[in-house]
Amino acid sequence: MIPKDIVKKKRAEAISRILGKGYLSTKRVYVGMATCEIAAGSKEVFDVFKKAKEKGLTDVYLSQKGCVGRCNLEPTVEVIEEGKIPVKYGKVTPEKAKDIIERHIKNGQVIEEWTLNILSGSGSIKLSDQKFSITLCDGFGCLHKESRTIQNLLKEELQRNCLADKVAVKLSGCLGMCNKGPIMIVNPGYTIYGNVKESDVPEIVKEHLVNDNPVSRLIVDEDFLFNRLYRIFGDIDFFGKQMRIALRNCGIIDPENLDDYLSLRGYEALAKVLSDMASGEVISMIEKSGLRGRGGAGFPTGLKWKLTAQAGSEHKYVICNADEGDPGAFMDRSAIEGDPHSMIEGMIIGGYAIGAQRGIIYIRAEYPLAIKRLEKAISDAYQEGFLGKDILGSGFSFDIEIRLGAGAFVCGEETALIHSIEGSRGMPRPRPPYPSVEGLFEKPTLINNVETWANIPVIVLDSALWFSSVGTKTSKGTKVFSLAGKVRNAGLVEVPMGTTLGQIIFDIGGGIPGGKKFKAVQIGGPSGGCIREEFLDTQIDYESLKEAGAMMGSGGMVVMDEDDCMVGIARFFLEFTQSESCGKCVPCREGTKRMLEILTRIIEGRGQESDLIKLERLAHTIKKASLCGLGQTAPNPVLSTLRNFYDEYREHIYEKRCRAKTCKNLLVYSINDNCTGCGACKRVCPVSAISGDIKSKHSINLGKCIKCGRCAEICKFKAIDKG
Repeated sequence: MIPKDIVKKKRAEAISRILGKGYLSTKRVYVGMATCEIAAGSKEVFDVFKKAKEKGLTDVYLSQKGCVGRCNLEPTVEVIEEGKIPVKYGKVTPEKAKDIIERHIKNGQVIEEWTLNILSGSGSIKLSDQKFSITLCDGFGCLHKESRTIQNLLKEELQRNCLADKVAVKLSGCLGMCNKGPIMIVNPGYTIYGNVKESDVPEIVKEHLVNDNPVSRLIVDEDFLFNRLYRIFGDIDFFGKQMRIALRNCGIIDPENLDDYLSLRGYEALAKVLSDMASGEVISMIEKSGLRGRGGAGFPTGLKWKLTAQAGSEHKYVICNADEGDPGAFMDRSAIEGDPHSMIEGMIIGGYAIGAQRGIIYIRAEYPLAIKRLEKAISDAYQEGFLGKDILGSGFSFDIEIRLGAGAFVCGEETALIHSIEGSRGMPRPRPPYPSVEGLFEKPTLINNVETWANIPVIVLDSALWFSSVGTKTSKGTKVFSLAGKVRNAGLVEVPMGTTLGQIIFDIGGGIPGGKKFKAVQIGGPSGGCIREEFLDTQIDYESLKEAGAMMGSGGMVVMDEDDCMVGIARFFLEFTQSESCGKCVPCREGTKRMLEILTRIIEGRGQESDLIKLERLAHTIKKASLCGLGQTAPNPVLSTLRNFYDEYREHIYEKRCRAKTCKNLLVYSINDNCTGCGACKRVCPVSAISGDIKSKHSINLGKCIKCGRCAEICKFKAIDKG
């Protein structure tokens, strides 16, 4: 049998085993079991459902899943029932889980107030009242084909057929099927209609919604690999505006069950490559896709593969860089915890393309759950013949092992990573020669990060042409971001390149909580930059972000509001990179230290007139003279804040004032006329700086005050001013 036939048979067997475990039960329950969800209590929630099954709840199929990306609403639970809209619960506790069993699973009552739809603020029609949910693509391709006209006609037809209060109509971001637009998706059943015309709308409403008879001539029945998550979560604004390629299975499958991966065409891309394609054809496909490395620099992936393949050597290596060290970044960890096989399959394909027989996954030891699931996935892959000698009878052999890093930020740089794997101290070396020519153990080495590898199977199966149709002219496909900071919907986000910062922060992220004003967004982690409000229309692509003073980086995105001090933010990121400097080159080792000293002086109210000139001069020197990319980009947070928030630096130096009121040494506490003389502030002051009689206005001795803020925290009458 050829590899394609073997995988086809394995897929059929996997589906049979899943069905044998009760997949066709009345209801299916999925509980999020990634690191963050477990920390939020999902293990205890899972145990409630497990015990209920043991006690006779036989008509329920129970499974764990990876991170779905709704960080501030974890733990999450999905209840899926054939013929009904999927129900997604957030902030589930063991007590809520018991209620979900009693009220929803046993008695069919959806607990509306706990659903993600309500918690995320989306949807005007109650889930329990929805007979259908319709999603209309609102991406540029469909808009160009008059999708808004289709939307208006649909609403009129629903009104005419007395269905307006029973059918929820949602708009999505680009669904990735632009050549078949306008696109309409009808749930339950996930029926995709393509090339919908104005004249088709009455027929869809009458036949599908009224007569329960889908319009077959309009149905798009291709089995796309991407955007699997949309089938369950597409009716929620947070997910509906995304397109998931790298994260397509995260939050959908049990990451510890190979059968789940196989059932969704897992390892089919590998089988196609081994059955039908020469190594050069694979590389050509990756080149044509336009995929660029998602680790930060954005180097063309196909070119990197080509250079490594052309390097003359009997022994070559493939490495997955999973050393994710940026503050606020959790993309790679979540991807591994939710779908480890996608990355593994991508690595095997990469090994075949360049002529390597050994792969190494370099991951930091602080990711125990990701490591555990990787070990399980690799073991299962060996057992099923996807790894090892003579893979699927093709004659190609490939092995993968895991190497643990100690958490050094510099080991995210590829030459430092290579030294660490070799057993040396993780320090970068000058390039050239590049790893593609002389890498691990001085052999040609192909290095890509988790997200890059996870894209490979999709390109192989859904085609390079399709992948290159997503994104912008120079940045193809999608990008994963960890959206964190002062934003309502913090979480894991994957959007098409070309999506604007404003769309991510306000449409997907829900905007700034507490009525606060947006101030800045830090993109690219410690190596990135801070972008102010006027740049919110900037597209997410490598060139546009660079022009705006930031960089793509690995995908960290931290949102800040008016309560954040930009000088303090610059110091925070510089302090991180300075402490993580390997110390090999003087510009990075000493230069960042001097910059940190200047920033500390400014924040403490000791800033001097010459400091801003010194900061900028040092920053440019470090960028030009540092040995590796991490040193060269270390000054970026300082340069971007100097460029975009220069007034705040001047206020700190000349006025000794912090407008965000976060720099402790620049604060002045005083008591206003709201004071009732209750004495609460006086009692908590650790240095007895507050005086005053009972029922009389108190005062603060500024000479003794250490600005700890305890008085403001304890006061119930808002009598303490901070300025």
